[in-house]
Amino acid sequence: MTDFIAADCGIRQLHARFVDAVWRQDARSFSECFAAQGEWKIAGLRLRGRDEIAEGCRNLLGRCERIQLVSGQPILEVGDGAAIGRLQMTEFAKKKDGGTAITFGVYYDRYVEEDGAWRFLWRHWSMAYHGPTDLTGTFIEPVDYGAFPGMPGADDPTFVRKA
Repeated sequence: MTDFIAADCGIRQLHARFVDAVWRQDARSFSECFAAQGEWKIAGLRLRGRDEIAEGCRNLLGRCERIQLVSGQPILEVGDGAAIGRLQMTEFAKKKDGGTAITFGVYYDRYVEEDGAWRFLWRHWSMAYHGPTDLTGTFIEPVDYGAFPGMPGADDPTFVRKA
C-alpha cells in the first residue's frame, strides 16, 4: 500500500511543478508533469503523450504574455502507486493583445508514480468561468460529478469556450 502522506507530498510537489511550468511558459517542463502515456483533456482537446501535451501547452499558453495559476488543495484517494484527486484552480491571464482574463474551474486527476515521481496520468479540466477579472462575465454550469471521489468518465467532454 502506498503511504498516503508521502503520496500527498509528492502530488502537491507535482502541482507546484505544474504551476511553475505555466508561469515560465515552459512546455517541456509542463509535459514532464505527465506520465509518458499521460492524457490532458482541456477546452475540447484530448492530448496524449508528452510531445502532444507540450505542443498543446505551447499553443494555449502562446496566447498570453503571462499566466498565474493559483491551485486549491487536492482531495486525494491513494492506492498502490496510483491515486485520484480533484482540485479547484484559478488562472489570471495577461493576454498578448493587452487584455486580461480570469478563469475558475476544477481539475479531475488520475496520478501515477513513474520514474520516481508522481505524475498526471489523466487530467480533465472542467471550467466554471472565463471572462473579465471583475467577474461580469457569464458563469458556466459545469457537470456535477458528485462528492469526491466522483469523477468524469474517460470520454466525458470538456467545455469549449465560445469567445
